[in-house]
Amino acid sequence: MIEIGLAGKPNSGKSTFFRAATMADAEIANYPFTTIKPNVGVGHVRVECVCRELGVFPCGNCAEGIRYIPVKLIDVAGLVPDAHKGRGLGNEFLDDLRQADAIIHVVDASGTTDEEGNEIGAGTRDPMDDVVFLERELVMWLFGILKRNWDKFVRRIQMEKRDPAKYISEQLAGLGFDEMTVREAMRGSGVNIGAADNEILAGFADELMKKRFRIVIAGNKADKAPDENLKKIQDAGGIACSAMYELTLRTASGNGYIKYRPGDREFEIIKELNEKQKKALEIIGEFMRKHGGTGVQRVLNAAVFEKLEYIVVYPVEDENKFTDTKGNVLPDALLVKRGTTARELAYMIHTDIGKNYIYAVDARKKIRVSEDYELKNNDVIKIVSSA
Repeated sequence: MIEIGLAGKPNSGKSTFFRAATMADAEIANYPFTTIKPNVGVGHVRVECVCRELGVFPCGNCAEGIRYIPVKLIDVAGLVPDAHKGRGLGNEFLDDLRQADAIIHVVDASGTTDEEGNEIGAGTRDPMDDVVFLERELVMWLFGILKRNWDKFVRRIQMEKRDPAKYISEQLAGLGFDEMTVREAMRGSGVNIGAADNEILAGFADELMKKRFRIVIAGNKADKAPDENLKKIQDAGGIACSAMYELTLRTASGNGYIKYRPGDREFEIIKELNEKQKKALEIIGEFMRKHGGTGVQRVLNAAVFEKLEYIVVYPVEDENKFTDTKGNVLPDALLVKRGTTARELAYMIHTDIGKNYIYAVDARKKIRVSEDYELKNNDVIKIVSSA
């Protein structure tokens, strides 16, 4: 399952975002280090199910043509300045974050908290300072690792006549680096195997950070944020959101007061409300009309489909009815990396199916595809194997 880390300074609304996205229990409070041990839960990306396009109903794993596919969310400890030196819960923060395929950086768009998460005057802090702050901490963390080990790396590479990128990627594999990423970062920074000063190593660390950590900026507390702050976040490719509004809507929906699905642009009141509840929902509705929803679902989708470049593929057993062996229509929707081949999909379904792969069928066109056929978004594929 794809793993997405939720990062950000204390009191940015990170735990609220986690709870809104997963509806899992997580302590929420307005003081630093509410999260000490990482909260882990399951969120979902939202897609339009291919059943509508194919005209096959009923499709049991979607509702009204909308399907939610699970992803793992990790709410890590709050980040403070010099976390890379172990300050605050820095070591735990960075250790938890290295597991993540992508990072959602939850930023306090309202500007009401300082760099350590303490309450300050409204609109006092520029949220873009927090964006720079996270990237700097990640770079300095990687720089520290390179600095401590560089001489050893050089000696081993020279003595064993190893390929530099391959060797370094092996040493950094625990941080999620592969050979191609390291090779590209070396090329981009101009680092050579030999004596390297701090500036060169810092440049190498910067390139590694940009290529390894896919970051989505979530401009949280957008309901309290001045327009200029939201514009800065959006100009930087970020998404304005209100985790508190999303949590309110999901709770109201769960209690039967409204009809709402995560990612909807509006909601429908289906149960009588008191005046206080009506007023609260009116305010939320106004925000949603302005921003096209609460923004939380857009952030999750952006992390998976834009930053990580995943697509959705539907494996089936019967290419004519688009079902599994039990007759379930489009039973599974898998998230796969863009560029994944038909044979690689077979291994993802089951190792034995991959080992005993014979051929694959494009269920739409009813034709065989080659084993190195690169899957496209919304492909419906039958894998034939001798397993």
